[in-house]
Amino acid sequence: MQAHDHTASGSPHDWWEARYAERDGIWSGRVNAVLASVAGGLRPGRALDLGCGEGGDVVWLAEQGWEASGIDLSATAVERATRAAHAAGVAERTAFVAEDLATWSPTGSFDLVTASFLQSWPVAIPRAEILRRATGFVAPGGHLLVTAHAAPPHGDLPEELRSYRFPTPAEDLDAMELGDGWEVVAAELRPRTATTPEGTAHETVDSVVVVRRR
Repeated sequence: MQAHDHTASGSPHDWWEARYAERDGIWSGRVNAVLASVAGGLRPGRALDLGCGEGGDVVWLAEQGWEASGIDLSATAVERATRAAHAAGVAERTAFVAEDLATWSPTGSFDLVTASFLQSWPVAIPRAEILRRATGFVAPGGHLLVTAHAAPPHGDLPEELRSYRFPTPAEDLDAMELGDGWEVVAAELRPRTATTPEGTAHETVDSVVVVRRR
């Protein structure tokens, strides 16, 4: 999740519903590049996308042969994700649910659990607790991938949002509270060029954490 330059009010659910109500399609619909690079090296199995938004990552995973599920706080986002899966011809390999990640738990476990930009400002979500709970969704031999903004994703954020506390790879690892049954595959900062909806390029950096359950 990523917020825009609006005044914070209400619950995270209400804020995100209002955000999605602004227009039909607030994300690009393209797969996150980090997810594509990680999942591209894995054998397709069961995947779960935390904070799936309008379904771009889930649809891409299904197109690669994964049985992919997505969960998001916003029912509007989930409706759009479902439509996107039907439009791409992968509805039979996808499932979406509108629930709160702070309390929701899936049935069964997953070979890949991914969270791409699961961040919410100015209305906060219990992100560290969500990441800790996410480790329990991973099957033996499976991976958890967390990609986060480690710096402002665009150069035009209003000043009140520039004070947002961006996570580091080490902080996300600490939040997961991993035991001996895990291997850290990657925990690093990755620079990239982001493009605003208006087409303006901006250099930014992401935090990437990949862990594997033994």
